[in-house]
Amino acid sequence: MKYYVNANAAQGGDGSQEKPFMRIQEAAEKALPGDEVIVMPGIYRESVSPVNGGTEEARIVYRSEVERAAVITGADPVKNWEACEGTVWKARISNKVFGGYNPYTTLVYGDWFVAAMTAHTGDVYLNGKSMYEVTEYDKVLHPEKSKTSWDPEFSVYVWYTIQDEEKDETVLYANFQGRNPNEENVEISVRKNCFYPEEEGVGFITLSGFTVRQAATQWAPPTAYQEGMIGPHWSKGWIIEDCEIYESKCSGISLGKYLQPENDNKWSKWKYKDGTQTERDCICQAQREGWNKETIGSHIVRRCDIHDCGQTGIVGHLGGVFSLIEDNTIHHINNKQNLCGAEIGGIKMHAAIDVTIRRNQIYRCTRGLWLDWQAQGTRVTGNLFFDNCLPEEYNHTTGNEIGEDIFIEVSHGPTLVDHNVLLSDCALKLATQGVALVHNLIAGSFTAVGRGVLNGTLTKISPRYTPYHVPHRTEIAGFMTILHGDMRFYNNIFIQKDFRPGLKQMADAMKDDEWTDGNLIAGTVPYEAYPTQEEYEAQFEGYCGMGSAPSDRYYNPLPVWAEGNAYFNGAKPMSKEKAFVDETNKVSVCLEKTAEGFVIKTNVYDYMPESQNRVITTDVLGMAFEPEQKFENPDGSPIVFDTDYYGKKHGEMPLAGPFAEPGAERCLTPHQ
Repeated sequence: MKYYVNANAAQGGDGSQEKPFMRIQEAAEKALPGDEVIVMPGIYRESVSPVNGGTEEARIVYRSEVERAAVITGADPVKNWEACEGTVWKARISNKVFGGYNPYTTLVYGDWFVAAMTAHTGDVYLNGKSMYEVTEYDKVLHPEKSKTSWDPEFSVYVWYTIQDEEKDETVLYANFQGRNPNEENVEISVRKNCFYPEEEGVGFITLSGFTVRQAATQWAPPTAYQEGMIGPHWSKGWIIEDCEIYESKCSGISLGKYLQPENDNKWSKWKYKDGTQTERDCICQAQREGWNKETIGSHIVRRCDIHDCGQTGIVGHLGGVFSLIEDNTIHHINNKQNLCGAEIGGIKMHAAIDVTIRRNQIYRCTRGLWLDWQAQGTRVTGNLFFDNCLPEEYNHTTGNEIGEDIFIEVSHGPTLVDHNVLLSDCALKLATQGVALVHNLIAGSFTAVGRGVLNGTLTKISPRYTPYHVPHRTEIAGFMTILHGDMRFYNNIFIQKDFRPGLKQMADAMKDDEWTDGNLIAGTVPYEAYPTQEEYEAQFEGYCGMGSAPSDRYYNPLPVWAEGNAYFNGAKPMSKEKAFVDETNKVSVCLEKTAEGFVIKTNVYDYMPESQNRVITTDVLGMAFEPEQKFENPDGSPIVFDTDYYGKKHGEMPLAGPFAEPGAERCLTPHQ
């Protein structure tokens, strides 16, 4: 059955094409498996909570009749602004507007959130763009440009809120810099979700072609109930496609964790257990309470434009397993720098078991992709990453990290990173093991090699023990700390970029940091001291496993493999690696935005040697050490890495890098 919704319809419709519903929620309360909800162009100021789920054979589909013309927003307009002084205006909002959730009394809060300033979950928007919250009226009257924002010029558009308890009103002060807010489009966020079921287990829903924006979402760490503007809320089989998603206070899409009442932000609330321990607890609890392949995950997020969210474009823990994230553009995440903590990125996923992330463009985020814990069976393939860092030189302040394209943290693998273009100053932060990099073009460095796996104690030993799983399942097979190594580098191109002076100064200051080393040298050289397979195995020669003298052999770093890589502009290989190193020519690589998409221009192929590389396969890569799982497809079948960034076949002796054929200029938008 088809239900129709039109924001301009009269109340009392029956959902027919002749008498459509006025609100999407009316259809969401009636739609059953196999039904389709068709939404006409218009603005829908509501929080849609689907009541029923579909089935694998009969989905429930919510479709915008005209792509992105149906807008679901968490914001309402405000037109009662009164001039105060200077360019400051004031508005009073009855708290009855907010129902049971007032974003202007609710603070951003949760595990791993650094409360550098008071931040409410609400926001004030000028012509669709969120303004900057400040903590006192004088800062509204005399705003200062942000030193960390990507858009310092707009950062003087500020707002501040207080409560008038006697009148039960929220009072907002805002500096519109000479504009009359009653003549502009000024809105405030009043709802915490836009399309999100209140109940768990509402699965097999498709959301197609909507614009979704401006919700007052809460911080979403892995140890809490993770909400987003959109999310399947602990179910299976959602498809989110062809949507534009932006201006969530925290996260745009959540594929994340359900509510565990006794272990929800427990580290922040109870304080006596370290966050890492509460994280382990919630994973084990989830397994006891039904986290499995049959009921959770297997979602698809595709062809979406996700941007200008405060914490993440896509967040997930446990609930995103076995999912596919493809052909999306994810950009300008955490660019206001008004939220700070350890859960920020274009995509931030814990337990991305058998998740495939392919053909996305991820750029201008504080951090591009963060795979934290249990990146087991995760494959990152055919993506473009660039400008995932802090912005201009003056923003590189003490206490900030550099930012990177991909951060893989305390996972045992196997994690595959293949056929990507990585152009940020730091390509990968690798406080992990069990990763294979195959056929990438890498114009940034590796950081945190051999670091970043402890719990931040002063005098105690505090390694982080993280789980690994039965291959292609959620069941926990064991826990282990990170030994480091167990890395594979095959057929990659490494290009050293020039150091930006401010970045170099900051990197030097971090060289002794436990969490990162600030390395800016491209290439595999950070793994210089790691053993080969033969050197590693020699530790166990003559050892019978019983009654031997104490030894470190079980806790020494694991071996590293490298072959077929090419190095330019001073990028450095490990000395044990047989590689092509060009010490003569100057290689350039740059990215330009055109009408067709992002175009890469490089002369690297003018200096590439005649290829002697072999085709890389699952058999060549072997298995990740701790889970004893091969680098293979989610169904357990082997992979032959014979297809390039565009889907073209490599030759029998493939070129290093992500492209099957040489070329000085090419568009990096394969899905358009």
